[in-house]
Amino acid sequence: MSDASLRLPLPARLDLPAAAPLRDELLGHAGKPLVLDASACESLGTPGLQVLLSAAKSWREAGVSLSVDALSEECAAQLAIFGLTADDLCSKELAA
Repeated sequence: MSDASLRLPLPARLDLPAAAPLRDELLGHAGKPLVLDASACESLGTPGLQVLLSAAKSWREAGVSLSVDALSEECAAQLAIFGLTADDLCSKELAA
């Protein structure tokens, strides 16, 4: 993570009510290096996951760094149910 990266904490519940506010906040940081702090995120629903995957794609296409830091065990377990890891939420190219 570079010192110029902004840090955005994810909510404890990243469900339908939290998805739109997160999307709006991410749009406000578009084009800037960003670190998502997932330490407090204990519940990850499909709408929140869609927002995070869309952000990863947008940041990747823009060539800007997006990373996830301090992923909680609960969030990691829920990502695994979807067949994903924290790396899938980052802007770097996914390994083939």
